[in-house]
Amino acid sequence: MKKVILMLMLFAPLSIFAQKFGHIDSQALISSLPEAIRVQGELEALGKQYEAELTSMQNELQRKAEEYEKTRSTMNATKQAETEQSLQEMYNKIQQAASDNQQAFNKAQQEKLGPILDRVRVAIENVAKKGGYIYIMEQSAGQPIYVNTTLSTDITSEVKAELSK
Repeated sequence: MKKVILMLMLFAPLSIFAQKFGHIDSQALISSLPEAIRVQGELEALGKQYEAELTSMQNELQRKAEEYEKTRSTMNATKQAETEQSLQEMYNKIQQAASDNQQAFNKAQQEKLGPILDRVRVAIENVAKKGGYIYIMEQSAGQPIYVNTTLSTDITSEVKAELSK
């Protein structure tokens, strides 16, 4: 019994060293994919469209507010209240449009990038299974504090190859 325990203690550290660890820079990988570049362009165009709409609305509000400030002294109290109410409604409409645009942008981003991210995840899993890796760690976006590249394999190029199949 003692021999079995002694052998297990001797070989346990060796099995730890036999485990394979990998790391990947998924941000660099995704940004190098042609379909991701295309989607990024589409999302940027959509973002600029939403931004232009909001800027137009804000300019209109500012123009009306300046006009109100110039003519306020000549208005009666009822007209002032109506104009202030109208300006407040415009401001609320801009706030609602900004919120709606952000939600629509997030939805479009999820719909367009989701399939690409799913393909990347599947490719990472395939490479990890084929290579016998125990863990694949994310290298970008400040995820790990430290990756010892002598003990961990960068699988980014392998995943690129898997995606191009």
